[in-house]
Amino acid sequence: MGSKVVLAIIALSVLTGMAIGWGEEAEEIHVGGRVMCQDCTKGWNDWAKGGTPIKGARVSVTCMDERSRITYYGGDDTDEAGRFNMVIDRYINQKMIIEKLCSVRLVSSPSDTCNVPTNFSGGCKGVKLRHPSLVYGKVIGYTVGPLYYTSSMCEEPEID
Repeated sequence: MGSKVVLAIIALSVLTGMAIGWGEEAEEIHVGGRVMCQDCTKGWNDWAKGGTPIKGARVSVTCMDERSRITYYGGDDTDEAGRFNMVIDRYINQKMIIEKLCSVRLVSSPSDTCNVPTNFSGGCKGVKLRHPSLVYGKVIGYTVGPLYYTSSMCEEPEID
C-alpha cells in the first residue's frame, strides 16, 4: 500500500513538472488557421460549418505585455486554400512574448462580394492564443479559426 502512494506522488510530481515547464525552451511561436467566406443564403449546417476559402485575406497577430503595451504586431495573407501561417520569434528585444496576451484578428478581404468581417469565431474582437496545438522542441504552435467574412447582404444592421 505504501509503495502505491509513493508511486502516485512521484507520478504526480513528474506530471506537474511537465505541465509547468512545457514549451519554456521554445524559440518560435507558429500561429496558423484559415479564413473562409460564409454564405448566409445556405442552410444552417452549410452556413456554420461550410464556407469557401478566401485567397489573399489579411490576418494580424497583436501581442501585448503585462502593462498592455504592444510587444509584437505582424500579419500574413492567406493562400489559395485560405490558410495563413505566421512565425513569431519568442524573444523580441530580449523580452519574451507571452502567448496568452496575443490576439489574432481579421484585417481585410480582397473579395468584392465577401468582405464583411464576422465575429463568428472571434475574427473581429480577436482570438486569444490559449491552448497550443503543437509543442515540439523549440516550437509552440497555435491553430485558430476558421475565421469568417460574409457578404454585405448578410450583415446585421446596427441598432442604436
